[in-house]
Amino acid sequence: MKNIIQKSRKDLFSFALFNFLFKNKMFLFLLRLTISFLFFYAIFLGFLYPTKEQNLFTTALFWSLFWSFFMVLSLSTLGRVFCGICPHGFIGKFITKIGLKRKIPKALANSFIGLGVILIGYWMIVFLFPGTYSIPYNTALFFAVLTLLSFVIYYLYDEMAYCKYICPLGTVTKAFSKVSFTKLETYIDGCGTCKTFDCSKACSYNLKPFTFVKKNSMEDCTLCMDCALSCENVAFNLKKPSSTLFEKFKTQKVEVWTILILTSILSFAMTFKHSLNRTAIADEFIWNKISVYLKSFINSDFISIDGFSVLFFSIFFVLGLNIIGMFIGSKIMKVEYEKTFYTLGYALTPLFIIGGLSHILQFFFTNYASNIINGLNQAFFLGFETMKPLANRGESWLFIFKIFTHIAYIWAFVLMYYRLKLIETKRFLKIIAYPFVSIVIIFYMFLNFYTGYVFKTYGVNKNAHNHSSHQIKTKE
Repeated sequence: MKNIIQKSRKDLFSFALFNFLFKNKMFLFLLRLTISFLFFYAIFLGFLYPTKEQNLFTTALFWSLFWSFFMVLSLSTLGRVFCGICPHGFIGKFITKIGLKRKIPKALANSFIGLGVILIGYWMIVFLFPGTYSIPYNTALFFAVLTLLSFVIYYLYDEMAYCKYICPLGTVTKAFSKVSFTKLETYIDGCGTCKTFDCSKACSYNLKPFTFVKKNSMEDCTLCMDCALSCENVAFNLKKPSSTLFEKFKTQKVEVWTILILTSILSFAMTFKHSLNRTAIADEFIWNKISVYLKSFINSDFISIDGFSVLFFSIFFVLGLNIIGMFIGSKIMKVEYEKTFYTLGYALTPLFIIGGLSHILQFFFTNYASNIINGLNQAFFLGFETMKPLANRGESWLFIFKIFTHIAYIWAFVLMYYRLKLIETKRFLKIIAYPFVSIVIIFYMFLNFYTGYVFKTYGVNKNAHNHSSHQIKTKE
């Protein structure tokens, strides 16, 4: 190991504040310990006080603070820093050290498992069984099961297998962190004379940080900073936003499918459900017509037919739109369809993670901030007065955050242009193919303008359910 005395100014470790936040061993340990305490305390309170009237803290911690506010905000800026402080990973490292250290079977070494967990275990329940996770007991049960599962996987297998393959957020954070403006790298001059490989020895995930630049990929890095603590050659560099996506790297199929599915849910289904379904013409939209049709011969009090309709319509519509667009684009460019699909699919990343900032920041003022403070107040008997929301929904100044939806599709168009450069074919064929492979981005842009038009032209349906009810309004 060679110590770098003069660090680059683009290295966040060269600044005292960031050096303390990311490289102070005691601070990181206490931070992870505190978050782990809050995590398990929230689960405990969820079982002890299972109703919303008794317990605000459990749902506020998980659904207002961790996901989605901190998750979306951090992924779009610094990257996977949440993984670096996650209680599962923090405790999992200790469990792995005393565990059996077996190689995970190929059947389980599949990141599609994690995608399936978040799709079925969370999003399908949110849409098909509205309000389920607003109940503290259900939230506590969900995270208790995940925690037990993670501890078993950590004990049985090595290289933090749970984080790599089973964690429902692992693939999500890995895929969407590519839009951030930071990268973990190393100083080439220092690594050139290194004979000890301290950074790779310190990595619980069996990664080699000195290869990140060459591969243009941080692979399964969770930004736990163990490598940075072991060697001064490790740098946490500022890069231009989405720098990874401008260049060639080894694509992962599961990442593209994660981007597609979560974009269809969070950018489209949520707009259909919580925006267009609040308008006076809600009953005219196709997902609500499908719901009415299904209700004509399915009478169920068990699941929400409305939620089923909007969820599955959004997923199949967006996936179908993208598949057709990529297929036509591949034919035009005379390039293999699979290469086109997986190379260009990453260009959709900003639609959710940057576009989602509009929703997240508005909800911070109208919902999240008060939920978090009131939850902490109740859980720790702080004696504060009940905090009111910082803003009311619909206040004109909140619409400033809508700018992120426009940044999202503009940035996606730019990324698609650069991702197309990675396809080896004639330039004029790429130009012709561009609108087809960008069809989901175009529709996302159209949807944002159309939503504003519908509200302005037809107004709000006064009888529509409030956003927080997680219901969909359709006229009888």
